[in-house]
Amino acid sequence: MRDASKRNILGVLIDAVDYEAATDFVFLAAREKRSAAISALAVHGLMTGVFNREQKFRLNHFDLLLPDGQPVRWALNLLYKAKLKDRVYGPNLTRRICERAAAEGVPVYFYGSTPEILSLLRQEINKAWPNLQVAGMEPSKFRRLTVNEKQELVERIRNSGASILFVGLGCPRQEIFAFEFREMLGMPTLAVGAAFPFLAGAINQAPVWMQNAGLEWLFRLVSEPNRLWRRYVYLNPAYLFLITLQALGLSRFAPDGKSPAEELLYG
Repeated sequence: MRDASKRNILGVLIDAVDYEAATDFVFLAAREKRSAAISALAVHGLMTGVFNREQKFRLNHFDLLLPDGQPVRWALNLLYKAKLKDRVYGPNLTRRICERAAAEGVPVYFYGSTPEILSLLRQEINKAWPNLQVAGMEPSKFRRLTVNEKQELVERIRNSGASILFVGLGCPRQEIFAFEFREMLGMPTLAVGAAFPFLAGAINQAPVWMQNAGLEWLFRLVSEPNRLWRRYVYLNPAYLFLITLQALGLSRFAPDGKSPAEELLYG
């Protein structure tokens, strides 16, 4: 499924798959105890690969890159007639995986965010999926890890008994984390963006109609203007311009990147 589903969007290889296919992939990897790097990419995440060749290399070595944002889904449908009826939104994918993991007895681990967010997240998980086996929750250190800290973190996650790892470090740190840790963990690693605070109820999500219309960015911009204005003011117009060039055949975007010169060990 993986190679057959990949489509070139501005040089980043996005998988034209839906929630069901993505969820099945995660649980197959979990059953096989197989490492797999997975991310749900909106425009911001995709554009990090467009403007940084090392990040493009990382993203294009993921097992699954999912169309988190509606504009990414629209691009797949426009350029490749993918006929995707919905995006694969990180928070909703996390909900679906938690629901299935609770039903099938598959332990999960949450890494990232703050102790306060994780405490709220645990409360909400206990309400929504009381049977979910949470093998561990660990906040981000909000800095680069040492080599020893990386190895210790890997051992904690592996020894916890978890079969699925959710990572919420923010873009692009979480994708860098998933790329650099992917071969050491022996389980699917999902970079799920703002899923932790959304599921914890710490940040309000956009109304469904805004999400469906591709206007979630506007809701978030109004909610957090100081933090997000640069992301949306610069990246959204750039994305639309470049997609237009690709659609008209005026520019080709090669998927080759540049192998990272060093590990960044974001944690």
